[in-house]
Amino acid sequence: MTRNLLASLIFAALALLTALGASPALADRCDDLAGQLKSQIDGLAVGKTAANLIYLSHPQAKQITLGCASRNVTNQLFVKSDGRKPTPAFVDLVASAAAIIFTLPKDDLRNGASRCIKRMGLIHGDDVSTRYRRLDMRCVRTKTDASITISRGTDE
Repeated sequence: MTRNLLASLIFAALALLTALGASPALADRCDDLAGQLKSQIDGLAVGKTAANLIYLSHPQAKQITLGCASRNVTNQLFVKSDGRKPTPAFVDLVASAAAIIFTLPKDDLRNGASRCIKRMGLIHGDDVSTRYRRLDMRCVRTKTDASITISRGTDE
């Protein structure tokens, strides 16, 4: 009887070690990705990490966050512009960051982001969702600013 108890305690300890050891690996990959963004995009700074989000900052954007892998998305990029109509420099920033995160060509992502942003308006409304190169893009515009969210589902 003590052998069974000892075996179950060892198994529980190994399971706990495995569960705790897997969490930092995801965070490390996300931190590495934030470091790559910082080194490859001029003016980008890495801020605090909270609740699977890494806050970034750049002069062309009001707010940037990098969402780490979760149950339903691999990574997520959220960028909010200063004005209601995003500038070409803003679209270039979004394309540069998304190209690094999702390992796709920058020109393709520039086309996808600008297509999503251009669709906002009278016909399609201020909340537009599109798919481009197996990425989910959602553009939202309010009275003061516009934002774009790019993500890829875990099933792709």
